[in-house]
Amino acid sequence: MGHHLGALDTAFLELEEADAAAHMHIGWAMVFDRAGDGSVPTLEEIQRQTEERLRFLPRFRRRLSSPHVASLSRPSWEPAEDFDIAAHMRRAALPEPGGEAELLDWLGDFYSHRLDRSRPLWETTMLDGLEGGRWALVTKAHHCLVDGVSGASVAAALLDPEPHPDPSDPTLAELISGGEEGEGEEPGVLTRVGGALGAGVGTAVHPRRLRAALERSRAVAEMLIRDELIAAPHTSLDQPIGATRRIAAVDTSLAKLKRIKDEHGGTVNDVVLAATAGGLRRLFESRGELAAVDHVRAMVPVSLRAAGQSLALGNRVSSLFLDLPLAHPKPLVRYHETVAASRALKEGGQAAGGEALIELTGAAPPVVHGVAARLAFTPRLFNLTITNVPGPPATLYASGAPMRRVIPLVPIFAGHAVGVAVVSYAGTVSFGLNADRAGVPDLELMRAGIEETLASLAKP
Repeated sequence: MGHHLGALDTAFLELEEADAAAHMHIGWAMVFDRAGDGSVPTLEEIQRQTEERLRFLPRFRRRLSSPHVASLSRPSWEPAEDFDIAAHMRRAALPEPGGEAELLDWLGDFYSHRLDRSRPLWETTMLDGLEGGRWALVTKAHHCLVDGVSGASVAAALLDPEPHPDPSDPTLAELISGGEEGEGEEPGVLTRVGGALGAGVGTAVHPRRLRAALERSRAVAEMLIRDELIAAPHTSLDQPIGATRRIAAVDTSLAKLKRIKDEHGGTVNDVVLAATAGGLRRLFESRGELAAVDHVRAMVPVSLRAAGQSLALGNRVSSLFLDLPLAHPKPLVRYHETVAASRALKEGGQAAGGEALIELTGAAPPVVHGVAARLAFTPRLFNLTITNVPGPPATLYASGAPMRRVIPLVPIFAGHAVGVAVVSYAGTVSFGLNADRAGVPDLELMRAGIEETLASLAKP
């Protein structure tokens, strides 16, 4: 018997079905140097190693019971009996000269295409031709399969902690899997909320309950927007999006972010938020709308995972909605305002508006979740997503090749033209900016604004 998807996992499928331009996959591009002997592993070698370790990640060998969400039942995860690793792992090459521009343009195209829902919901490309003899593994996985924390753990589990590990030593996948999600898996928070009624049995027999649940979903959403959250400001980034993506990236040192928070107070995450806001300020200033937009609202996912659940797949997150100041010209003033707003939010225990909506309808059938999902991720609630995930602190390896860089990706929802994913790895913090290609041709300004804000905050 398969495992039914949780309420939030199902919502990501429904959000994708509701808008042809919304691709609900997360992603990560891992860039490697050549191995110590100058070699690059073959695709077949990477495929064999990945397939071996997928036994600790069984859901990566499963498919949805149905490619679409039915009105009265959630899909479940079922074994893909014809699973073929070669169908999920391919090889490609960057056009010359293989620099940053070529890499980011290739990533934008790769992330512009949806995953095939008739197969396990992930794929990886081994990318050759990066300048300096480097190569990359680029993955996208549907958000109903992994969230940011589990995605980072999956990526790490497929690698090694040293160049040439002893074959008798346990792999990272074995060490951190913890029985990832076999038949006896502990259900996630939202799955427990949904319970048996998640399949919609009771509502199918009582149509009036379905109408009542739909009305309740709308009422809860209106309450959240009216009473819990003042509507987010309207910006030029709140617009219908197309299907193609534009990617930008910023790399900085974790030590720099720690120095900023040590000197000025706050947390590393506050530095990330303030830097992103600085990038948006630069963008809006160029667009001539800074006078009308003095803040933006970010949806900031917060992990609900307990210790030992890093590889438990699906989504185990809540969300905070934080207003980020843009008005003051001095980055340090804006940083202190961000720290104060973040502290007040945490101390106040703000309800996670959109997440609460999904949870409150967790016992209802998916037709209600569809309504709830569209309301919970509306631009009226927030302007963009900013997610910050801690990654491995030490260098990891693939077939002896050291990983030097990670570029993360968070999806953008319908009506939201930009999303920001941040990940730390081996002393580096990387910002991945995902944008609608047509709607944000000036994404480079936002990237430059992030760099400028970090440089200003780091000045003695």
